[in-house]
Amino acid sequence: MAQRTDALVIGAGLAGLVAAVELADAGRSVRILEQEGDNSVGGQAHWSLGGLFLVDTPEQRRMGIVDSAELAWQDWLGSAGFDRVEDYWPRRTAEAFVEFAAGGMRDWLHGLGMRWFPVVGWAERGGAMADGHGNSVPRFHITWGTGPGVLVPFLRRIKKHVKHGRVVINCRHRVDGLTTTLGRVAGATGAVLPPSNVERGQRSSRDEIDVFEYGAEVVVVASGGIGGDHDKVRAHWPVERLGAPPARMLSGVPHHVDGRMIDIAADDARAAIINADRMWHYTEGVANWSPIWPAHGIRIIPGPSSLWLDATGRRLPAPCLPGFDTLTTLREILATGHDYSWFVLDQSIIEKEFALSGSEQNPDMTSQSWRAVLRSRLSSGAPPPVEAFKAKGADFVVADDVAQLAAGMNRLTGERLIDARELEATITARDRQVANGFAKDAQITAIHGARRYRGDRLFRVAKPHRLLDPAHGPLIAVRLHILTRKTLGGLHTDIDGRVLDGRGEAIPGLYGVGEAAGFGGGGYHGYNALEGTFLGGCLFSGRRAGRHAAGQL
Repeated sequence: MAQRTDALVIGAGLAGLVAAVELADAGRSVRILEQEGDNSVGGQAHWSLGGLFLVDTPEQRRMGIVDSAELAWQDWLGSAGFDRVEDYWPRRTAEAFVEFAAGGMRDWLHGLGMRWFPVVGWAERGGAMADGHGNSVPRFHITWGTGPGVLVPFLRRIKKHVKHGRVVINCRHRVDGLTTTLGRVAGATGAVLPPSNVERGQRSSRDEIDVFEYGAEVVVVASGGIGGDHDKVRAHWPVERLGAPPARMLSGVPHHVDGRMIDIAADDARAAIINADRMWHYTEGVANWSPIWPAHGIRIIPGPSSLWLDATGRRLPAPCLPGFDTLTTLREILATGHDYSWFVLDQSIIEKEFALSGSEQNPDMTSQSWRAVLRSRLSSGAPPPVEAFKAKGADFVVADDVAQLAAGMNRLTGERLIDARELEATITARDRQVANGFAKDAQITAIHGARRYRGDRLFRVAKPHRLLDPAHGPLIAVRLHILTRKTLGGLHTDIDGRVLDGRGEAIPGLYGVGEAAGFGGGGYHGYNALEGTFLGGCLFSGRRAGRHAAGQL
């Protein structure tokens, strides 16, 4: 007979932990099933920069940012582009999330001990129309301690519940099926895998040493998305909208982020999957010189000053500017028939504007040391992790002049696509736009606009200058790959995380949270993300589902 518990949570990432905490806080018994080892508790949130989409906060007001729920919702709608019948619940969920982000979310997290870097980041700026895609104002709040700092309050509460017997965590338990009774999801079955001592994120064994079956009143699927399975990414790729998928991609998530549990829920519980063609992959990926998982890539989070060129050396048109419009840029790159592009910049720009996504690439903020932050961000030279990539990364070319730069770019790719004279002409034309305070170049205008924000001027945007000025050298080129990351669709859920079937009716006993549910509703981002909304969606959907499920028990 299957062992029983009030609730099973499948996946020990951020959304699953939040749901488990809410259930246990309400006095319910919870068993968390996690395929990977105990050092993987926390999931993808552990690797993240810890950015949260928050609206009208004290941090914004201190930086002179005027924001509101109305403006945030306008930005969300312009970015999401909801246009399908099945977008009813995604839109409802998005509206509730924006209200939460502008209302109780910060107070809730602050009460749990979370704090944020005082300079609010301006991510995904859009660069087109007022009612189109992008954040009108800076909203990206980096958590002090980065991704691990987001996890700490929930790990602390989980540990307390484990001590008191309300929560049990079974790592190396891979769920292979959901059980149902009279149309209600009643538990899960699967295999026990051998203990693993591999580093977090590395491939672990799939040998089976035992089987398990657990019964529960509710089952919460919190198993993540598909970004680690490139075949699955390509199978769902929206060719009509973005063009043919890249021949080569890097992975921004470990290999076990494969969407397997989403398919199991569909097969065993007849759960509906919606918006599987909506996905969020970055265009600024570089190969990790010290990889952990297969094809391990790191995203460059750029300021707005690098020249962005396609594989042939042609400059990308606005709004395909660094940090402005991810999917438009992705479509533009793929239209060339190549799966990579280039940043061309100089030492002054890399020192001021380059940041690398992830907790491990930002040890100063992850360590919560102000001394380390000031030494890393304000001293001469780029932050040490960036300098390490420049020195050791396979995608970086450093040269003293344009001819050497072009030769290095061609040598790196093995193709002679970059013409040195054309590259110099492109850079020279750009440089003429910074000779005075005026410009018709959209990128130079955007740089001037960004520097009106005190946070960008201090930390993120270099003073406009000529790239060919030797005082700012050497010149640098960075080959950029497509980097798989987030699944924007998934299990269709209502606003409380109840998984729906093909008729739109709630499946008794089954909930979906986090990336497995498109971060809420089956895709509350629509087509585009405003950033800070991935961790935010895990927090929101886990909290909402956990509280609702607790009320049903």
